[in-house]
Amino acid sequence: MSGVLGVTLRGMEALPVEVEVEITGGLFAISIVGMPDVAVKESRERVRAALRSIGLTLKGRVSVNLAPADIPKEGALLDLPIALGMMKASGILSNCPKALYMGELALDGRLRRVRGAVPAAFLARNLNIPLYVPSENAEEVALVKGVEAYCADSLGELAMMITGAEESRPVPPAYIPDTDVNADPDFADIKGQAAARRAAEIAAAGHHNMLLVGSPGSGKTLIAKALAGILPPLNDEELVETLLVRSTLGLDTKPTRERPFRVVHFTASTVSICGGGNNLRPGEVSLAHRGVLFLDEYTEFRRDLTESLRAPIEDGFISVSRAAGTVTYPSRVLLVLAANPCACGYYGDPVMKCKCSSLDIERYKRKLSGPIMDRIDLHIHVPRLTPEELLMLSNKGAPPEPSSVIRERVIKARKIQQDRWKEFNLVCNAELPEKLVKRCLTLSDEVRNYLATMAAKLNLSGRGLSRVMKVSRTIADLAGEEEITKKHMAEALMYREK
Repeated sequence: MSGVLGVTLRGMEALPVEVEVEITGGLFAISIVGMPDVAVKESRERVRAALRSIGLTLKGRVSVNLAPADIPKEGALLDLPIALGMMKASGILSNCPKALYMGELALDGRLRRVRGAVPAAFLARNLNIPLYVPSENAEEVALVKGVEAYCADSLGELAMMITGAEESRPVPPAYIPDTDVNADPDFADIKGQAAARRAAEIAAAGHHNMLLVGSPGSGKTLIAKALAGILPPLNDEELVETLLVRSTLGLDTKPTRERPFRVVHFTASTVSICGGGNNLRPGEVSLAHRGVLFLDEYTEFRRDLTESLRAPIEDGFISVSRAAGTVTYPSRVLLVLAANPCACGYYGDPVMKCKCSSLDIERYKRKLSGPIMDRIDLHIHVPRLTPEELLMLSNKGAPPEPSSVIRERVIKARKIQQDRWKEFNLVCNAELPEKLVKRCLTLSDEVRNYLATMAAKLNLSGRGLSRVMKVSRTIADLAGEEEITKKHMAEALMYREK
């Protein structure tokens, strides 16, 4: 008995499922075996109604086997292959071509959009067989190069395509133009904060993590959001990586090269950030892959949540282990943290007086120290500007640079890094592993001695020392210089001070 090939998801990976159907005599009943979840079991009613809409009424005992039987099957992705299997077993379809079929059925036979179309497209390409999807999934499938894909609006239309009564509707390859990013907010709208603006440019150029500390209203959140407008566009490989994550969750996969920007509230759970749950779905740290993960009011986050971010931001991936299995998701993020300097928010403020005791301040500062802070490359103090300073800045001096100008410099610096590290399959300085830091980031004797002296004064760890070298390399790239000089190293060290 040959079956119809469907798809199930395990993390971000699509796995083939062979749907076998047998119809025998007796009282009408439909049974589905092969470790189906609730959504798959409920497909019995959807499939039965959809088949009735095209004139097929099932009779007798219908047995559906989802092979291999030891892999959990989840979601409504298998509605379409189950329906085709029943049509084949009933004699309506004499031959069902070897292909991957996926789609959720409406009661009237329409095909609804499902999640996981991009992983399914990769599976079909690897198996060298066609893929049939609902028309609503055609746009995202078109973004996968080299796959033979077809789309249909309903079960009846697909059946006529298979029998040759209608011509198949191929999914044409998609072209994603390089469009201008709508920077909102724009750096031209940010008054003052020269140090924070410079740090944001360095962070975007080298994909370095950043911490913004300042009083309420100083502009920390505004600077973090403006960072999205100066990031370089996604290349083809990075675009596919982000599409895989979004398609796995069934989110919008509009064709754009804008990098993800995810804002997380401090009430979020660890599972929502790192991923997991019953179906082992990716979390916010994976949705922000190749983009920005912004944690505002960082000191309000629970300790267990912040500590769970150690491995993802260091390794670029996160492994989620549950009773249902273990999956790995990408998590190469630019982490941006924002926090107040103390509990009341006004420690060191030139206008408002801090109401915290010295003990409260020390207790608060402990939240801004430790292993996570050691993984932050750029520590920035964002002072609050007085109304007088804001008014003076709006009337005097050169206007601030817009995001478009800064973005051009960032793109040039990223191009330098891609050319330098392409043999190691790296795209930016922040991804450099420790062995390449020692081997490839060569320093002159003067710069090396200066770094050793300052590292002792700042009490830098081995990780901190490595990150300073990566930041100095990015600063040199922004300046278009081949060698890391003492000036570049001094600026990089300045961002390590707390």
